[in-house]
Amino acid sequence: MSNPTPEEQRLREEVARLKAQVEALEAAAKPGLPAVSPLAPKGGFPDLPPVAGVQLAAAAAGVRYKGRDDVMLAYLAPGTAMAGVTTRSATRSASVLDCEDKLRLTEHDKDGAAIVVNAGNANAFTGDNGRRSVAAITEAVGATLGVPATRVFSSSTGVIGDPLPHDRITAVLAQMKDGLQPGNFRAAADAIRTTDTFAKGAGVTLDLGGEQVTIAGIAKGSGMVAPDMATMLVYIFTDARISQADLQAMLRDLTDRSFNCITVDSDTSTSDTLLLAATGQRGPVLTPDTAAYDSFRDGLLAVMTDLAQQVVRDGEGATKFIEIRVTGAASDSDAAIVGRAIANSPLVKTAVAGEDPNWGRVVMAVGKAGVTADRDLLSIRFGDILVAEKGWVASSYREEDGAAYMKNPELVIGVDMGLGDGQATVWTCDLTHAYIQINADYRS
Repeated sequence: MSNPTPEEQRLREEVARLKAQVEALEAAAKPGLPAVSPLAPKGGFPDLPPVAGVQLAAAAAGVRYKGRDDVMLAYLAPGTAMAGVTTRSATRSASVLDCEDKLRLTEHDKDGAAIVVNAGNANAFTGDNGRRSVAAITEAVGATLGVPATRVFSSSTGVIGDPLPHDRITAVLAQMKDGLQPGNFRAAADAIRTTDTFAKGAGVTLDLGGEQVTIAGIAKGSGMVAPDMATMLVYIFTDARISQADLQAMLRDLTDRSFNCITVDSDTSTSDTLLLAATGQRGPVLTPDTAAYDSFRDGLLAVMTDLAQQVVRDGEGATKFIEIRVTGAASDSDAAIVGRAIANSPLVKTAVAGEDPNWGRVVMAVGKAGVTADRDLLSIRFGDILVAEKGWVASSYREEDGAAYMKNPELVIGVDMGLGDGQATVWTCDLTHAYIQINADYRS
């Protein structure tokens, strides 16, 4: 048999390389799990327009993962207003503590700013090592981009308790600086994923008094997700003109109506961070009690709600998206407590996973919530189907109707307490064998 020509040899080597890549991906994949959540948005990652004053880049630093980007860098123009909300966990990470300190500072608001995020290592419960890593990264980013270190916000997500190899991150900063591009949201969203099965993005362009303003955001999160503030990383950018104080007040209020309305598994992370950057490049100056301010607020809520729901749709092992609507409670806070009790109940979530219309488990969850409830005033619906009322199964209810409804990928569980005007909505997902499979070998 004759020796292969140089071109044939090149093709053979290329085939061998591609085969090795496929085998590596198959080995890394968890058997039996879908590559992408069945609840993922059908259109894939949205085409987000650039936000004036924002540039993004991603790089592979090898913090934990091999062969993929795992660090994201955002450069924000001088004059950017920064707002943020972080986890209330008592064991929050060094990055979260550093962000909290920097969000209180205003003396450098006229300078540029930056956000740097790594995936694969949470830099949490790492003692002084964690603080030193944050300082090393933020100072290096500041030097690379020419912004004060006090205006560099860092986040880390991944395994808890392992020292962060920050030198791997600082080693790719020059590369990322050269790769900064407007509108590079997809690459940034991919780089911050851990167990996420799809990159998450949302955006909107608004007409505010004849001037266009853009809001665009990315998020990561699929497990260890519960309200307080939701267990995820979220970065939202806008070119609107708004003061830092107004931006912060708006963000905190809208977080309670979006990210604090979701739960996957009732666990709150050490690393939750939501940062909102307003570059002040476009549009009118937004002030409360104006039509432009209200329109911007509505647009921001829409983006935040979209991202929050995408996190639930990517819940680890999820096959069902569940909206829980609680009405008629004694107060809004009571309604929220009941909604979370239902959403976090393993018995409710596993029944949904098995497509079992077991409304008795909803009754159980309402009863255990610890708020005012009256069995004989309670009613329960699955979508438009009245299941139970006045302390008993509804006379019109048929089990086969409930079973048929449970086969839908998106479900609404309605509970009316019959006590007052309190109401709340909570979004969650089912609990399947795949959740155990993913988390049983998360570190292996």
